[in-house]
Amino acid sequence: MRKVGKPKPHKRDGIWYLVRRVPKAFEAVDNRGLVRISTDIAVADDPRGLRAKEVVTKLDAELTSYWQALTNGESAEARQRFEAAQKRARALGMQYQTVAELSAGAFEQIVDRVNSLLERKALDLGTEVDAVLGGAPKPSFKLSNLLPEFEKIEAVTLKQMSDNQVRKWRNPKKRALDNLISVVTDKDIRTVKRADGVEFRIWLQNRVLAEEINIGTANKDIGHVSKMWSAVDLNLQLGLPDVFTKLRLSGEIKAQRAAFEADYVQKVILATGALDDLNPEARRLVYVIADTGMRLSEAANLLPEHIRLDAPVPHVQIRAVGRKLKTDHSERDIPLVGVALAAMRLQPKGFPRYHDKADSLSALVNDCFVAKKLLPTSKHSLYSLRHTFEDRLTAVEAPEKVVASLMGHKWHRPKYGSGPTLEQKQRHMLKIAFIPPAHL
Repeated sequence: MRKVGKPKPHKRDGIWYLVRRVPKAFEAVDNRGLVRISTDIAVADDPRGLRAKEVVTKLDAELTSYWQALTNGESAEARQRFEAAQKRARALGMQYQTVAELSAGAFEQIVDRVNSLLERKALDLGTEVDAVLGGAPKPSFKLSNLLPEFEKIEAVTLKQMSDNQVRKWRNPKKRALDNLISVVTDKDIRTVKRADGVEFRIWLQNRVLAEEINIGTANKDIGHVSKMWSAVDLNLQLGLPDVFTKLRLSGEIKAQRAAFEADYVQKVILATGALDDLNPEARRLVYVIADTGMRLSEAANLLPEHIRLDAPVPHVQIRAVGRKLKTDHSERDIPLVGVALAAMRLQPKGFPRYHDKADSLSALVNDCFVAKKLLPTSKHSLYSLRHTFEDRLTAVEAPEKVVASLMGHKWHRPKYGSGPTLEQKQRHMLKIAFIPPAHL
């Protein structure tokens, strides 16, 4: 894109003027080609144009704002007209098509649509004509509007999420879109070509080669943009080309988290005083995860009504209340045994300090693990306790269905009945329960 310099005063008939050519981005709303605006300052009164320069700068900013306002207003109006035409066409049992799309199709279809207007005596009704004969052009908007539009499409899903989950959902998509715009500029989506997608891929690839990001991060950016692009195209029926498909970088290696040895957890992590640098809630959350295999977010967001310490089998219930669970299979009941039961007895109302703050908790605990040298390798982390829990169940030959039920994984066989009971799950968990440290 050609860089536009600061505006300078121009002499015309003894007066200083602002002279600007209408940028291509605004040609649709201003067909003047060249714009001249008087500063009302005579050259004779300001021969060096010093005062005129200040006025020209102000006039230029106002002109740009004017163009932008015209663009925004036209876009909003066009969008409303297009959506109204789509809705009316559906009500009439038709698929909405623009004039260009109808012209490219069979002539008989146009005749049929005109006849439908005649039969209903609707030729004088603008909204009817728009809907039937494609009078409302498809709306245009810039790449920066993709995310807000995608959020509207995903409104039902977002409503199920907590504030923190919405933030984590939005941020990587915003980052990906910001990266794309930094490469191809914030252009109208209808002007984005396959070459722009390829240019974005090359830019990401260069960042991978420079070791600024890894292949996984690059592919996530491509994936986020591609998903938003496809969803908006489908929802608005824009007929956009497949700009971002098949652009993923090859060579991605999925990072594998390691599991702790059970003996290491008992003797090192659960050693008396090993986690004393953590506040009580954070420390007890580590203990709960160690003997339940819960995801950190599941444990941190337990509500008082889902903690059943007085039940015949003490347990916690993982439920989607005020937040969305990771998978459809994550909703489950987990017996409390060993160090998890001891910790939950001290936290009967859950962990309010870390409710919807699992990310900060994870960072805190992992920093503690590093500072206290509790991680055997760089592949280990707090999340490794979940893998350890699964390995321990396998070691005592717990049935796969029981393991899946406790981990919140999908059971790959047809589901019959209500699944393993709390008593059945407790029986296998008691075999692997950790001994609590001297103080919790």
